Amino acid sequence: MTETIEKNEKQTLGFEAETKQVLDLVIHSLYSNKEIFLRELVSNASDAADKLRFAALSDESLYEADGELKVRLAVDKEARTLTISDNGIGMTVDEVKKNIGTIAHSGTKKFFESLTGDESKDSQMIGQFGVGFYSGFIVADKVTVITRKAGEDKATGVKWESSGEGEYTIETTEKEARGTDVILHLKEGEDEFLESYRLQSIVHKFSEHLDIPIVMKNESKDEEKEDEPDDITVNSATALWTKAKSELKEEDYHEFYKQTLHDYQDPLAYTHSKVEGTNEYTLLLYVPSKAPFDMWDREATSGVKLYVKRTFIMEGGELMPRYLRFVKGIIDSDSLPLNVSRELLQQSKQIDLLKAGAVKKVLSLIEGLSKKHPEKFDIFWAEFGSVLKEGPIEDTKNKDQIAKLLRFASTKTDGKQTLTLPSYIENMQEGQSKIYYLTGSAYATVKNSPHLEVFKKKGIEVLLLTDHVDEWLVQHMPEFDGKTLQSVAKGDLDLGEVNKDDATDETTDDKKDDEALNSILEQIKTTLDGKVKDVRVSSRLTDSPACLVADEHEMGAHMERIMKAAGQDMPASLPTFEINADHALIQRLKEETDDERFADLSNLLFEQALLSEGGQLEDPATFVQRLNKLLQSLL
Repeated sequence: MTETIEKNEKQTLGFEAETKQVLDLVIHSLYSNKEIFLRELVSNASDAADKLRFAALSDESLYEADGELKVRLAVDKEARTLTISDNGIGMTVDEVKKNIGTIAHSGTKKFFESLTGDESKDSQMIGQFGVGFYSGFIVADKVTVITRKAGEDKATGVKWESSGEGEYTIETTEKEARGTDVILHLKEGEDEFLESYRLQSIVHKFSEHLDIPIVMKNESKDEEKEDEPDDITVNSATALWTKAKSELKEEDYHEFYKQTLHDYQDPLAYTHSKVEGTNEYTLLLYVPSKAPFDMWDREATSGVKLYVKRTFIMEGGELMPRYLRFVKGIIDSDSLPLNVSRELLQQSKQIDLLKAGAVKKVLSLIEGLSKKHPEKFDIFWAEFGSVLKEGPIEDTKNKDQIAKLLRFASTKTDGKQTLTLPSYIENMQEGQSKIYYLTGSAYATVKNSPHLEVFKKKGIEVLLLTDHVDEWLVQHMPEFDGKTLQSVAKGDLDLGEVNKDDATDETTDDKKDDEALNSILEQIKTTLDGKVKDVRVSSRLTDSPACLVADEHEMGAHMERIMKAAGQDMPASLPTFEINADHALIQRLKEETDDERFADLSNLLFEQALLSEGGQLEDPATFVQRLNKLLQSLL
């Protein structure tokens, strides 16, 4: 329901609970770089102009006979105010309360959960959080906003005012022109921002390449010369992405990124290209140096903006696949119609081609980092590696290219995700035909898993996969470069000719024919009825007494736990219980004549195997009782 304010009525309202904390963070963390307030407010003004351009595509009357969009900077030295004005889309009362009265209304909780207490780190998150407007309080002790929505009556203007101390006032006011004026009442000691030369230098530094004129009063105008303009434009007002790469420096790309795409840090990498032909478009895409705080929020939108012939159309997920949702930038098409809608975008072959081209450019950019700038790639992987692993699941066309970029920990990397699949294949043992892996919830769990024992003995490398996405990755990528991916915790293990030890193999065969052992297997199976599908001699184990193994095509234990944690009802599936026939505990079982002790020992071995792979006991108390009984018998 739309809220209204009666004419001449003035309301005093409180910010939401954490606003004062955010304001303090903004003011104090960014004070050493306080000039960025102008960058943020000019950027907001530019965004308002973009929104008006788009809205006016279907309703030209919104221009109100003034189609020359601009941002104006005006100073009043006597009143000590700096005003940043735009003639963009403007705001209603509801929009003012939502966008200004509530700080980053879509993610306050997530933002505060992400705070570290380290002022330097937390300040870097402010841009991601979208509180750029509040940077005005760095230099002002009071901020006044006067705004009117385009197309509305002049009497529907809104005046918002706050000293940034937890409350704000809001009232209706008449505003002749559409758009928004942000009036900064400067603090004592901030007089530098009343000087035109200082403001112009900040604009040149941060906002030179915005595609909207930023104008100021021409203070050097000679009143006797009628042809001299009242205003001067203080930026190039040319969209950076339309310029030739030869005209631009890295510094230009970085400042444009921070200004237009709202980040406080330089990007990690960028790509700028123009595609010509029947489907013409320009790409300027960036990989950030830091993951956004809402990267795992399914509702978060892509940071890529679509323009058509330099007119902003939309920002959203249709322009980049989910696994590249961290990418920010601009796509400007010369071939799409200006009246393109989200519905048309979803059905457009041109958009499909444009999106495919953009994905190829980003993947090539990341590949370039891995080959030419490994130190930057390490940063990229630490921030975005888990997201990129979604690629082979989502993007079958580029599955092989993405797979080559992935990094994994293994039994030979000391817990670091540094191993590529091509490198794994290069290091494979003679006679090895498969890529072996083990999934689990934590590195310590998989590193010490009994499933790895025979692989360690034979020197066979095993990938250790502990990211949540890894379970889905191996399901959707069953092979790489002709090599099958094989879980070491599934199926009846057959290492074939890998480091074959004839004596060991013959001994294993002999064990399978041992009548006494076969009898024990049957007795254990009876004891564990309802908990295991089968009991067999293991070819995996060298040190541990037992382990649990899933069938080749069944869901593994770790995947079952993930699905149950997500609230999914999983069909019951029983594991196979494998025992190490050489282990002293198994030999003790062969000699046990007391049925109760046999049952206790068998259950303890099963429960130990369950715990060793990160599982949870259904009845921990009984496990403790069994263990205590066994310990007491040894005293």
